[in-house]
Amino acid sequence: MATMLKLPAANCAILPPQQQKRAFLAGAATTRLDAATVFTARRQTLSLSSSSAAATAKVMSVSAVAGQSIELEQSPSKNKIDIPIMVNGCSGKMGKAIIQAANSAGLTVVPVSFGSAEESGQTVQVGANEILVHGPHERESTLASLFQKYPNLIVIDFTVPSAVNDNAELYCKVGVPFVMGTTGGDRDQLYKTVEDSKVYAVISPQMGKQVVAFLAAMDIMAEQFPGAFSGYSLQVMESHQASKVDASGTAKAVISCFQKLGIQLIRDPQQQLELVGVPEEHLSGHAFHMYHLTSPDKTVSFEFQHNVCGRSIYAEGTIDAVIFLAKKIHSKADKRIYNMMDVLREGNMR
Repeated sequence: MATMLKLPAANCAILPPQQQKRAFLAGAATTRLDAATVFTARRQTLSLSSSSAAATAKVMSVSAVAGQSIELEQSPSKNKIDIPIMVNGCSGKMGKAIIQAANSAGLTVVPVSFGSAEESGQTVQVGANEILVHGPHERESTLASLFQKYPNLIVIDFTVPSAVNDNAELYCKVGVPFVMGTTGGDRDQLYKTVEDSKVYAVISPQMGKQVVAFLAAMDIMAEQFPGAFSGYSLQVMESHQASKVDASGTAKAVISCFQKLGIQLIRDPQQQLELVGVPEEHLSGHAFHMYHLTSPDKTVSFEFQHNVCGRSIYAEGTIDAVIFLAKKIHSKADKRIYNMMDVLREGNMR
């Protein structure tokens, strides 16, 4: 059973009329995001400038804040942008999806990754990339050497919740910028570690661009229309592949607009098929979220959901976060810690 909660006025909100029509009055406004959606979504193209045919290098120009621009060297023969990335958790499905997205975007994937003790010494093959996995021992010296070899290195972390804080402390100790997509861990300690170190980082439990836009809308709703759902109860249900061990960070972010409460987690494949409606081919990789608001007398209800099949939406968003962070580092921005809403507001998503 999902947890039910009576919501006080101070913590609730409602959408403006036009958004109500789109989002609620239809009964269940559904944003269905699957792998096909990712490739058909509107992309903002990065402008390429080239010199003569005899030039030895092309330049990719990425617009920055306040009219600035950053020029990232790009090899004409290898189509590589000069942003080397280290993908920790590369043996997982999410890690592999990120490597594929990085290759498509022209980023350089370094042939080193951190994993568990059981994975130490293994070589992970993703397309043309062969990546050697290092275990827990000698991680600091390995990362320091790698950072010296690739001074523009950015680490991407999609590991496990129990490793979040230790990994962040390592990145900060060495001074390597990073994108943290792993959920869980002690989030307060995570932010404190980064703040104390002054390392640049993007930290977000949700990397999907369209889902981030939805969360931004929820933030606006909570800020501008507090108390609109006073007295309503909220039921939240989320379904992910059985391998996901923690509660959805997205669901937590949405219900924070109302009040803290429990979330019904669905991890049983049979329930996912019959109760939630997950396509069988996506049982091993999906993220379905359902929210149900009910009035005190049970005569009015609002339902909305957002469904994601596959991992491409998260992988592409992660690469956008890397490019965004590279710009901030290059421009020596005063702010050091960002989230995906910052990336979305920048307006340079591909």
